[in-house]
Amino acid sequence: MARTSSNMIPLNSVAPSFNLLDTISKKKMSLEHIKGEKATVIIFMCNHCPFVIHVIEELVVLANFYQTKGVTFIAISSNDVEKQPQDSPDLMREKALESKYPFPYLYDDSQEIARAYDAACTPDFYIFNKDLKLKYRGQLDDSRPGNSIEVSGDDLRNALDCILENLENVRAQKPSIGCNIKWKN
Repeated sequence: MARTSSNMIPLNSVAPSFNLLDTISKKKMSLEHIKGEKATVIIFMCNHCPFVIHVIEELVVLANFYQTKGVTFIAISSNDVEKQPQDSPDLMREKALESKYPFPYLYDDSQEIARAYDAACTPDFYIFNKDLKLKYRGQLDDSRPGNSIEVSGDDLRNALDCILENLENVRAQKPSIGCNIKWKN
């Protein structure tokens, strides 16, 4: 299991725009039309990665909770499906329906959006405020497959609570760790 760390892009960076296929609804979705009223969480993830599988249940819980508070969650898969066939749009849709994702699961076929966000691994988390300025990037929490730390979503929760309560997030932001994005040649 390869361990790749996320790239910690500068805080206050503006979220790159996109218009991608939602594998669940089979419609194109743009950031501008689905961004959150108070915050937007963008997650680069995929179906097969053990690091994503490890946290997905908690991610669904977090999304269901925070979406009632004006936060939108958006998942994006950018993996090359020739290298990882289990990350194909049809299988993305199947996984999203099976796991009851309460958020769109977008497919970045060209990988341009992953590059625009400087995404490196799955899962890779970014939280933007209502003005689409980056306020958090990094890990969900300290849990990893096999490290015996319970999945809590603590780092993501803290970052979202700070945005919702209009407080500065003074906690150290740690990179996420996961499988590398499977880039096309």
